[in-house]
Amino acid sequence: MRAVLEFLGDLTQVEVGVRDLVDIALVAIVFYLLLAVVKGTRAVSMLWGILVLAGAYLGALALGFITLATILREVLFYLPFVIVVVFQQEIRHILAALGRTPLLRWTSTLSPRQVLINDVVLACDTLVARRYGALIVIERDEGLRTYVDTGIPLDAQLSYDLLVNLFTPGTPLHDGATVVRGNRIVAAGCFLPLSTRSDLSSDFGSRHRAALGISEETDAVAVVVSEERGAMAVAVGGVLHTELDRRGLRDLLVELVVLGEGGTPR
Repeated sequence: MRAVLEFLGDLTQVEVGVRDLVDIALVAIVFYLLLAVVKGTRAVSMLWGILVLAGAYLGALALGFITLATILREVLFYLPFVIVVVFQQEIRHILAALGRTPLLRWTSTLSPRQVLINDVVLACDTLVARRYGALIVIERDEGLRTYVDTGIPLDAQLSYDLLVNLFTPGTPLHDGATVVRGNRIVAAGCFLPLSTRSDLSSDFGSRHRAALGISEETDAVAVVVSEERGAMAVAVGGVLHTELDRRGLRDLLVELVVLGEGGTPR
């Protein structure tokens, strides 16, 4: 306890300058951005657990509980390795967000996205009318090569007719996902990671879980056509926008693909 009081007494004698205030502000901004990234994920509860362990260690140290403090110190020593393993998905998102800076976005070459959206919307509307299922993944800033390699490479100009034919039942590639990069279909019949969310309604099948899965792993936009329900949906940023009509699908894709907005619920 005396050590804590001495530490607090030393703090009152520290001179704080402008540089120190800027330093503190930058650290606060970094922590805020990190919390914004993990908000709404399983990382939040784990962070609380880490804070409880750290608080228990400081409390044991202040009260002179040597054995407890030693055990907690050893646990906290190995905690960074546990964080890397448990938070690997969140860490990927943070690093990917750092790569999506305004400068990199400005220097990149953008394809005519509006033409792409018109063809996608028209094809989805036709597939809904025919009750054909479909899963179209539109690549944005993060590359999807890992998932492209699981399918059949096409590298074909995207068009309404090609999309409809790809998802017609009986064709070899109608069950997998089609990946779009720029205004070209780079691959079809691709396998995507399935979301493990327990709160997803049982009304949604594997296509919706795959769309959510790819949107949780990357910044891609996944368009789903349900053959059972005859409805269109869009997954982005781990959020599933359901019951979209033709106009709603077009407006949302313009917002996400052309304007580059995030995947927050509307």
